[in-house]
Amino acid sequence: MQRPLQEDFQLKETKPHLGGGKVSGDKLTSTYDLVEQMQYLYVRVVKAKDLPGKDVTGSCDPYVEVKLGNYKGTTRHFEKKSNPEWNQVFAFSKDRIQASVLEVTVKDKDFVKDDFMGRVLFDLNEVPKRVPPDSPLAPQWYRLEDRKWDKVRGELMLAVWMGTQADEAFPEAWHSDAAAVSGADGLANIRSKVYLSPKLWYLRVNVIEAQDLIPNDKSRFPEVFVKAILGNQALRTRVSMSKTINPMWNEYLMFVAAEPFEEPLILSVEDRVAPNKDEVLGRCAISLQHVDRRLDHKPINTRWFNLEKHVVVEGEKKKDIKFASRIHMRICLEGGYHVLDESTHYSSDLRPTAKQLWKASIGVLELGILNAHGLSPMKTKDGRATTDAYCVAKYGQKWVRTRTIIDSFTPKWNEQYTWEVFDPCTVITVGVFDNCHLQGGDKSGGAKDARIGKVRIRLSTLETERVYTHSYPLLVLHPSGVKKMGEIHLAVRFTCSSLLNMMHLYSQPLLPKMHYIHPLTVSQLDSLRHQATQIVSMRLSRAEPPLRKEVVEYMLDVGSHMWSMRRSKANFFRIMGVLGGIIGVGKWFDQICNWKNPITTVLIHILFLILVLYPELILPTIFLYLFLIGVWYYRWRPRNPPYMDTRLSCADNAHPDELDEEFDTFPTSRPADIVRMRYDRLRSIAGRIQTVVGDLATQGERFQSLLSWRDPRATSLFVIFCLVAATVLYVTPFQVVALLAGFYVLRHPRFRHKLPSVPLNFFRRLPARTDCML
Repeated sequence: MQRPLQEDFQLKETKPHLGGGKVSGDKLTSTYDLVEQMQYLYVRVVKAKDLPGKDVTGSCDPYVEVKLGNYKGTTRHFEKKSNPEWNQVFAFSKDRIQASVLEVTVKDKDFVKDDFMGRVLFDLNEVPKRVPPDSPLAPQWYRLEDRKWDKVRGELMLAVWMGTQADEAFPEAWHSDAAAVSGADGLANIRSKVYLSPKLWYLRVNVIEAQDLIPNDKSRFPEVFVKAILGNQALRTRVSMSKTINPMWNEYLMFVAAEPFEEPLILSVEDRVAPNKDEVLGRCAISLQHVDRRLDHKPINTRWFNLEKHVVVEGEKKKDIKFASRIHMRICLEGGYHVLDESTHYSSDLRPTAKQLWKASIGVLELGILNAHGLSPMKTKDGRATTDAYCVAKYGQKWVRTRTIIDSFTPKWNEQYTWEVFDPCTVITVGVFDNCHLQGGDKSGGAKDARIGKVRIRLSTLETERVYTHSYPLLVLHPSGVKKMGEIHLAVRFTCSSLLNMMHLYSQPLLPKMHYIHPLTVSQLDSLRHQATQIVSMRLSRAEPPLRKEVVEYMLDVGSHMWSMRRSKANFFRIMGVLGGIIGVGKWFDQICNWKNPITTVLIHILFLILVLYPELILPTIFLYLFLIGVWYYRWRPRNPPYMDTRLSCADNAHPDELDEEFDTFPTSRPADIVRMRYDRLRSIAGRIQTVVGDLATQGERFQSLLSWRDPRATSLFVIFCLVAATVLYVTPFQVVALLAGFYVLRHPRFRHKLPSVPLNFFRRLPARTDCML
């Protein structure tokens, strides 16, 4: 596979003409100062009156057509109404205007040909400008004219003005570049929108015991367990050890619940009568609206719930209320945890669920989504390649989606969004997608919006008050390798309201304190995160227009926990990079000891002598040295935000078969011979990892065996050495011992032997527990 050019994947700093950065003759629009100003001609069609009847019945089915050059937009039509109200806004991009006259025509909808009822013409040179925060332009009544400029019956209320994307009418307006989109669903799918992800809670269910169960078979001891279901989540306790009609469990089950609480918690007590056969002994449904909420770790009172037993009579379920068994439980919604729906490595929110526990915000994050260029063709339409791109940005609970720019490889959005920041050690994610739902939901045939790429920016890497304008590469991993899908141009500014509060946060735990007082297990957190992402994607896909499942899952990195050879290699090289510094110091010290550079070694001897004679200088010297290193590295500090690194990800030279394995489904869908080859390769790599882990364990066990008397001779030698060493150190000044030991370590090569030292030989001979392994 050909290795791609690294320079194509670099971050590029830009200097766009941002709206607030340059003060021109127009008013300064501070709310849109991170994007380039875009000029639009706005036409608001409000209503009409006294329209003439065109049908045989004397009525009309009016609609309005707004035409500017090659672009034409139409309102909805009303049946048999001479005084219709539309209140629709049309926006024509100034960049694409190729005419000097705006034509607004009222027509009568007809089966064969729509009838002309009248029109109003506007000279674009006479259209007024409007810049927020000016009040909206008041619409006026205009008399309709025929094609010969004569006045005809009927009037149309209109407002026409030139404005920018900061205009209040912009988000809901019909755009001239969306002229190819049909239907209300299609138009809804291209508009910009703000979404809020649902408020998530952890639901803790402590199943304690049940009483007075009535098993169907009285001749055997019941094997009882409890199954709990909340939405798509199902958990069960173990089978109770007390095989009676009063079983005990005292187990905790954890669920993710989302407001509003639409579904009840359904508990069923079941008896395992055979290996694959369970009988329900009783059920109860608990509404989460009435469940206790707690903000800390104080215990919640337990409650008894009646179990309803359902019996089937002639195919119908009927309640048997002769005798009620009961179940004893403690249920609460946990407000002190943060419900993780993102990977902890790039989480955008770390606040607990309960608002009462939220700290004050420390600043504001502003994001300007300017444009993209060089986008790859994503689909074929009418025999030619095209891309209909939009962006999604997620930070905290607020998701934003820009409008879709139709049929463009260089879309310009110039939309600006703002978020409150509660913790600087968080990440904003911006994704770019291709819209496959332009013809409405019914005609798209289950198509999915295709991912073009995404960018992550960690707020703590940004300087406050500075505007970062960079072009980020959009990189996506395909089965054929890493591919650049284009570049996205962003402007980012992080404004801090209180530097002191932000610095104080660095001393606070990353997650709310309940995560440390009552921690959840790793497997629990993985399972709960999976449930949380499912709930968020389901709720957002039910919004109107929907933020679709594939988009939400890509933004939340749902598949990041899956194993891949490429990620394993990347993480191994990251560990080696971290250990590289320690190894480098070790090599440098070895060169000092071997007198590779005699001047450096002599200087080290002098420094060592000073520190031994004045031990109180050791810690100040270390901290002064670290301070000097920090000051020295300041000149090489990063000037740009971090971005996707293909070399770090091992994506630029990944083997095609490894990539095919990464994109394989789970469970696998590949033929048996390929799976066998991959399994053998995995075994060989896992064998090497196993060896390294085993070696580390062996060294630790040798330290333990120094005093465990596993090897009585070795332990006796070590104990005698400790006694002698203690006696010698007791009578000898510490400085003398340190000097002798240091000069021995730093001795000249002519006094060294090639063989390992006595302590090393002794350590390597100590026993480990490897002898006991099968």
